[in-house]
Amino acid sequence: MSFLRRYAVTSLLLALASTGFVAARPVPRTATIKGYVLDSACAFVKDLKKPISPDCAVTCAKAGSPLVVLADNGMIYLPISEAPPATGQNERLLPFAGQKVSITGKVLTKGGSRALIIEKIEAASTK
Repeated sequence: MSFLRRYAVTSLLLALASTGFVAARPVPRTATIKGYVLDSACAFVKDLKKPISPDCAVTCAKAGSPLVVLADNGMIYLPISEAPPATGQNERLLPFAGQKVSITGKVLTKGGSRALIIEKIEAASTK
């Protein structure tokens, strides 16, 4: 390959990378999120600001619905496992279903979605 051809290919690759054409992995940031653990459907379909009751959230989770964290600022976070293959996080969240929590972990964003890799979770004050 001639120098000129290599230069053209390299320049094209650098231009594509700088314009965002080459996809980059989302960079996680560590954060503490405060909010309620509730059923994902209730967060979207019913537009709840907090769970109806812990029993309701537990019943939905045991029926297979993913639990999410509805933050105090209205953002919804989907708890995920850190590495593939993905494992559900309901087991970790079930003791806190329907309650206000404080979760510290890695937050990832992609498009309009937010995911949360839980490092620490504890009950939070509702005040």
